[in-house]
Amino acid sequence: MASSQFHCLQSVRVSSPSRLSISTSFYHGRVNFKRKSNCLVYASTNNFNRDLHLQSKVKTVLDSVKWDDKGLAVAIAQNVDTGAILMQGFANREAVATTISSRKATFYSRSRSALWTKGETSNNFINVHDIFLDCDRDSIIYLGKPDGPTCHTGAETCYYTSVIDLLEDQQSRGDKFPLTTLNSLESTIAKRKGELEVPQSGKPSWTRRLLLDEKLLCSKIREEADELCRTLEENEDKSRTASEMGDVLYHSMVLLALKDGKMEDVLEILRRRFSQSGIEEKRSRKTQG
Repeated sequence: MASSQFHCLQSVRVSSPSRLSISTSFYHGRVNFKRKSNCLVYASTNNFNRDLHLQSKVKTVLDSVKWDDKGLAVAIAQNVDTGAILMQGFANREAVATTISSRKATFYSRSRSALWTKGETSNNFINVHDIFLDCDRDSIIYLGKPDGPTCHTGAETCYYTSVIDLLEDQQSRGDKFPLTTLNSLESTIAKRKGELEVPQSGKPSWTRRLLLDEKLLCSKIREEADELCRTLEENEDKSRTASEMGDVLYHSMVLLALKDGKMEDVLEILRRRFSQSGIEEKRSRKTQG
């Protein structure tokens, strides 16, 4: 899973899913917006004033984008949970407006001179949670959750060719992604797990030992969690807290790998809890139990 940090981004929060529709493929109640050239045409009214106001806000946002001389801007799709940069394409006004209404990442194909929605043939849609504009308003990020692999090769992301590898005459394997520190750690743990059936060679691996000894792993998680708490109780400095938190996170990720889980699953759960009170969430767990 890849990751990249983007700075000077401005969020475009203009609609809840399906509230505004500009394609005959998308409806909300009896309200239907139809596409006509580069204009949005209001077709019928259920909540006329609200939707007309929303349509005006969308137009204002789109007017603020610095489209190039062909009416396009770079559009990048990013995984909302992992930070992975999934792909890059181009979008025009209509593509962004369609993305706002359908919440599916939509681009403009320069070769076909037509809109296309990622996943329309593969069903690997990118479900957009938010849209960001950069500080110059000439590039766009679709922040979303992919339904499956994004690249036509079957890879999770289109970015898997390392320039450093190319400079060192190493062939691109198609499975090396620009990983964040967290995802790189997860990848290393997964690699150690995959090597358990192979006799160990070279330096001894602590991760391998933990994977092979569940009692040791659980005792280390409890031990590191206790040491993390002590940094608060004994008023230790923040660098010590960060160090102990790193230990807790690492050992917990080894356990997660043993259970065939992924950090992406954990991050998605945390994202879903953002809008919910922690007290209410814990109460709902007891109710479900």
